[in-house]
Amino acid sequence: MPAADPLVPFVERLRVFVADVRVIVDLRRYFGIGLPSGAVPFTGSRFEDFAGGGEGPEVADTVTVTDLIAVQTVSVIVPVPVALDLLEGRLGARLSDVLRAIPADVDMTDVDAADLAPGSPAQQAWDLLCNQRGFCWVTAGKLLARKRPRLLPVYDRVVRCAVGRRESFWLALHAALRADDRTLHRELTTLRQTAALPESVGVLRGRDVVVWMRHRADHKEPGCVWQ
Repeated sequence: MPAADPLVPFVERLRVFVADVRVIVDLRRYFGIGLPSGAVPFTGSRFEDFAGGGEGPEVADTVTVTDLIAVQTVSVIVPVPVALDLLEGRLGARLSDVLRAIPADVDMTDVDAADLAPGSPAQQAWDLLCNQRGFCWVTAGKLLARKRPRLLPVYDRVVRCAVGRRESFWLALHAALRADDRTLHRELTTLRQTAALPESVGVLRGRDVVVWMRHRADHKEPGCVWQ
């Protein structure tokens, strides 16, 4: 009997969220599309486009003050000493050197797994940030997602709980989006088009919001039913 594909449960969990009947309503609610008078979108709706975004040619390889504000919209704060080092110090220079080796104009589905694997520039950037005092993996991932929104996903404890822990979420998501002739990627593309999301919101971000919105109310740590 052939061994079971370890990717299957991960893809199936993602598709549960993508196929939910409430998914379009959730996406439009999060990004403030068609809201009734007096209602406001989630602050995270500004993560991608605040101050023009973080991946433009003039800022793609540098962490800016606007990037540090943008990550606050998705509920993380960069510790002040690290923020100053990113803006003015050696840490910022080191991160910029690594960011220059990470393409800013490609989608996750269009790169090889090696571009997201241990030793890759993307992983080096993540490791560099995670090694800073008071800088957790959630904050590191969100800052990198601000700088490379098409390539690197937003990922936090709610999403991790919903889809299950993986040794490498980037590699698991990359494989899932490319599986079955990129079926999941096409489904997510259709969702963002149907929901009429802004152009700044890509497939990766749409996937994050879909999962997060469906699971946030049920999430609790420890003890969540999805764990």
